[in-house]
Amino acid sequence: MSKQRNNYTSKEKVLILKQHLLEQVPVSDLCHKYGLHPTVFYRWQKEFFEKSAGVFDNHRDTPLVRLERKVTELEDKVVRKDEVLSVLMARAPRRGQCRSSQQV
Repeated sequence: MSKQRNNYTSKEKVLILKQHLLEQVPVSDLCHKYGLHPTVFYRWQKEFFEKSAGVFDNHRDTPLVRLERKVTELEDKVVRKDEVLSVLMARAPRRGQCRSSQQV
């Protein structure tokens, strides 16, 4: 008999973690209540702390700032592409010229 797998949303995961971190509910109680394996709980907790550090990093990272950064990245990419194309075009044989010294 297979066990039903629960898929928790991000909000549900945070609520479960919050019960442990703020309300000090033991991990074993939460795992029993929600049908979780302890390794799943600790994986959620690790991911939560790893990703939450970014909250304090760029509080000025608004959608406009992100868009401007993306535009700059794309403009730089176009410049690099144009440089590569110009080098390739300079190396390419001209129309009507053979690549080898032999004429057919």
